[in-house]
Amino acid sequence: MKTQPHRRAVVLGGSVAGSLAARVLAEEYQDVLVVDRDKVLGVGVARRGAPHAYHAHGLHARGHLIMKDLYPGLTDELAATGVPLGDLGELEWYFNARRLQPARTGLVTVKAPRPVLENHIRARTAALANVTYLEEHDILRPVTTADGSRVTGVIVRRQADDAEIELEADLVVDATGRGSRTPAWLDELGYERPEEEKVKVGLAYTTRLYRPDPSWTGVIESINVVASPAHPRGAFFGQMGPDTCILSLTGILGDHPPTDPEGFLEFARTLPVPDVYKIVRDLAPIGEPVRFRFPASVRRHYERLTRFPDGLLVIGDAFCSFNPVYGQGMSVASLEAMTLRNVLRRGEVAPREVFQELAKAVNVPWDISAGGDLDFPEVEGNRTPKVKAGNAYMARLQYAATKDARLTTALMRVAGLMDRPETLFKPTTVARVLRHARRRPEPGPSWLDTAPPAEPPKDLPEAA
Repeated sequence: MKTQPHRRAVVLGGSVAGSLAARVLAEEYQDVLVVDRDKVLGVGVARRGAPHAYHAHGLHARGHLIMKDLYPGLTDELAATGVPLGDLGELEWYFNARRLQPARTGLVTVKAPRPVLENHIRARTAALANVTYLEEHDILRPVTTADGSRVTGVIVRRQADDAEIELEADLVVDATGRGSRTPAWLDELGYERPEEEKVKVGLAYTTRLYRPDPSWTGVIESINVVASPAHPRGAFFGQMGPDTCILSLTGILGDHPPTDPEGFLEFARTLPVPDVYKIVRDLAPIGEPVRFRFPASVRRHYERLTRFPDGLLVIGDAFCSFNPVYGQGMSVASLEAMTLRNVLRRGEVAPREVFQELAKAVNVPWDISAGGDLDFPEVEGNRTPKVKAGNAYMARLQYAATKDARLTTALMRVAGLMDRPETLFKPTTVARVLRHARRRPEPGPSWLDTAPPAEPPKDLPEAA
């Protein structure tokens, strides 16, 4: 695969990963075509092809910096529309029912609704002279040379009239997400499917939107209740615009937040800390609770394949799909786009070499999310000595960060993909951790174990 001007690249999927890929491909290809089954341009709400976009998202640290590089002025553009910005360390973080010490880290978090952020990225990408979005077209199958050694295009179906169209391409990039059909295409072409590594978490998000309290004098900060083995129910709550707050409740291994309003509020009450419940019980809801299921994190090891057709790449969730509670998805998509950019600038590179570079980009976030999930005893997976030791140390670090803001900064720099996890094991950091937690601390108690019965919520108005 050689990247030169005067050639066409076709990107399958117009979400974050696909649009970022199109942005960097536009630097090397004369014509970039983005194909999506949905209408995507000008769409700032959750759509059929990306139902997870309705739920809480954040663009953190490394992802924010990369998008600023690819789209100069993007942060100001979002802020001008009322999207709140914050410091990652100054959000309200709760681990094991204890709040981390707030810390000014300098790491920006963009609290835009996912569809709003996507809409801005797509608009900026579509504005490039050599990028075109082909909307409302179903992706059917790749086109290859007679021997199947190279992908030369893709067949799509126009939804308006069911007409099948062949799109010729020098490069096809699969950014269709977790439902990617590339493994099946490889099978049909006589190639091996990639080995899949799964961590089955049985996660579900249930989300409801609310009107902010008119008495608030400013934007309410995000409250993030991180699930743990002792307190497996979690939540992400915050203001994502001048007129909207969002609450996404999370539960794993089948303990899923209900979608009826009463059950949803009761689930919020059972969180280990009261902050979220005491706010939302009196807020006016917008619409009904909506659920999204995420059965497993999946890493497809394309880099281990010894044979792969030229002219085809895989990126984004189609390459590696993470447990969304870690907030890594959009940042990792940004990292992958920059990896693709760097590889393309080198010239002639085989797909397997691209996959090896992409694998390096996802190694750290995968270890963070998969390792964190394996701290839950019921989650199936291989608990290596490294995973066990890492989780034991992280429990100490999280506790110590409730006492020491410098440790909050260190933790957020790793969570925001700015620093590698090894930085948490520097002697000065370990000394700070052991000052507060020589042994793995017991989890904090739930507020329901220590508090008097909660007051009943006020009568709420009907959902808007």
